[in-house]
Amino acid sequence: MTDYGSFVTALASEGQPAKAFEALEALTKELVGVKLFTVMTSNGKAKTSERVYSNMPDAYPVSGTKPYHDNVWSDITLRDKQTFVANTIDDIAKVFDDHELIRSLGCESVINVPIIIDGSVIGTINCLHDQGFYTQDRVAAAEALKLPGAICMMLHETKKGTL
Repeated sequence: MTDYGSFVTALASEGQPAKAFEALEALTKELVGVKLFTVMTSNGKAKTSERVYSNMPDAYPVSGTKPYHDNVWSDITLRDKQTFVANTIDDIAKVFDDHELIRSLGCESVINVPIIIDGSVIGTINCLHDQGFYTQDRVAAAEALKLPGAICMMLHETKKGTL
């Protein structure tokens, strides 16, 4: 059984939004499984994103904004508001320029779960693991991350003063 209690406890603690993002990572490990875990904001009008959490900050630091490209990933994740899945490094390479870094970290599959508030994708939960790891069951389990992810993003935006 999933321990949402730990996530709720993290929300009540000081040190937000870091504590909430850490609890989201733990929940993701429990529900879905993950090696590399990041959370990105998404600004559809400006077509930019910003990494706001990373469990591997040496390879994927929390950083400023960067543009994203219109491709099959943005069509699925941002336009259609569906979870993007790629279970081979070749499929990852079709949409992400940093595929060599991803592979060097021992990851060859990815799911990107859109965080949707008020009809807009405001960010993504990004999970990477071994080749073929993200089965239909794991992708279905990732749906349970959307509400905790939305809470984390709202905390992040509140702390930034944009909400």
